[in-house]
Amino acid sequence: MYSFRNDYSDGAHPEILKAIIESNDIQTEGYGEDQFTAEAADLIKKKTGSDDIDIHFLAGGTLTNQTVISAFLRPHEAVISAGTGHIYVHETGAIESTGHKVLPVDSKNGKLTPLQIDEVVTEHHFEHMVKPALVYISQPTEIGTLYSKDELTALRNYCSSHNLILYIDGARMASALASEAADLYLPDYRLLSDAFYIGGTKCGALFGEALVICNDSLKKDFRYHMKQKGALLAKGRMLGVQFLSLFAGNLYHKIGSLANTAAGKLQEEILALGYDVQFHSHTNQIFPVFPEQVIAELEENYLFYRWAKESGDNSVIRLVCSWSTKDKFIDEFVDNLKRITQRQQH
Repeated sequence: MYSFRNDYSDGAHPEILKAIIESNDIQTEGYGEDQFTAEAADLIKKKTGSDDIDIHFLAGGTLTNQTVISAFLRPHEAVISAGTGHIYVHETGAIESTGHKVLPVDSKNGKLTPLQIDEVVTEHHFEHMVKPALVYISQPTEIGTLYSKDELTALRNYCSSHNLILYIDGARMASALASEAADLYLPDYRLLSDAFYIGGTKCGALFGEALVICNDSLKKDFRYHMKQKGALLAKGRMLGVQFLSLFAGNLYHKIGSLANTAAGKLQEEILALGYDVQFHSHTNQIFPVFPEQVIAELEENYLFYRWAKESGDNSVIRLVCSWSTKDKFIDEFVDNLKRITQRQQH
């Protein structure tokens, strides 16, 4: 069974493993106060074009989102998210467990607009309701779509004028940065958000995310919040070594490009067989639409998620590629799909 279920089924990129092994016999300070972590933070500052940002390394996406949102908000404040947002759908109430409500917005393409945010802000207008204070978006979104620079700028302008924090979940940031449809680069995220994180877990690392805090008012005591949430690792060097490897050269972009190319090839082959996709993706997640019988037969050899029901007997599945998805796995999938299609047609 080959898995297209996610982009972290495989281990780490070989260059990262090599860096970990090479650093293994070097003693360092703990809790992210080591030389590897400091150098990785400096590299990210250089890539974003600013020294006036704080960099923190955390183990995973849910932990990062929970720590960030609980640190940034006061007890009566809430988060606005697309209804498909990771914090609303796939984090087991992690945000709500800290006392902050997530206010979902119905979004057909996974993205938020200033108008949609304004409707939520207008509705929650007095002290008998939670107060929206933070807008959460993902880049790419949970359904593989991308915010353009114009779209992100519009969100930034709205949030600034309404005193809202704009926070970007970049779990698959490598895919976003490497996408052929991208017009946003790391310096843009620094300029157009209050905080964002650069994903490692889904982008070739063993684990880890790099949080970038851009807004000075949100920086104070953040390590206290990390420690309280169990996010301050004793062996923080493991995070520093990995991000140093990802950003010392062009590895991070390369990983995103490999994943996107694999997914793009798979999407083209599926379309060429006459099937449709729910969204035309330019990232490493694709969402083909198949009859139920086709899906059932594919499940005999492949792991993937059933994503949504479509009209009639059709359903959407999600296929995810990573840096390690080789052409042979795509070719085998397409050959299987061809055989299944021919049987169905006869």
